[in-house]
Amino acid sequence: MISYIKGTIRSINKEESQIVVEVNGVGYEVLLPSFVMRSLIQEQDKKKNDEIELEIYYHVPDRPPRPVLVGFSNDFERRFFEKLIEVEDIGPSKAAKAFIFSVSTVANAIEDEDVQLLQRMPGIGQRTAQKIVATLQGKVAEFALLRDEGYTTVPSTEKEDLRDEAIEVLTALGHRKAEAASKVDEALKRNPQLKDTQELIREVFRSERD
Repeated sequence: MISYIKGTIRSINKEESQIVVEVNGVGYEVLLPSFVMRSLIQEQDKKKNDEIELEIYYHVPDRPPRPVLVGFSNDFERRFFEKLIEVEDIGPSKAAKAFIFSVSTVANAIEDEDVQLLQRMPGIGQRTAQKIVATLQGKVAEFALLRDEGYTTVPSTEKEDLRDEAIEVLTALGHRKAEAASKVDEALKRNPQLKDTQELIREVFRSERD
């Protein structure tokens, strides 16, 4: 069983989110979750022939029986990944492709019942997002406290900033965070041209009156 790899980057496939690490003349194909690829390749500027160290989750599926190596920058990322694949219908390959946000971002979404954010992960629909919350809520609090946003989250956009600000306002007014997120997303869906927090809040309240 492989739990750790230290070697040289032989090749990088950003489209498939995979790298090949050469160790003593042997090349190991490693699948990297999107946030890990972004951290190592873009922000740490790792490139071909650079040395790299990865924590590894090793999986051998029943069909086909081909080993899958999933790589992480550190142990807490791997441990959180192992928690995520405890959820029904989420295997290692699906989890790796879905993992576009940092560990703390996903953990906070689980603890806050933010199903809307979880659904933004590739391959995660509403039912699966609800399963994630039901299975892991209360079990990932330690990961929610991590300070890893600076190098692993998807770059913020103006629309995401607007959404976050509106959710904070509604939460301050007494709404539960998951409820606030749902209301804001519905308002943005009705009126995607909104660019101001106050206008977005008014749109939320307008729908409640209708």
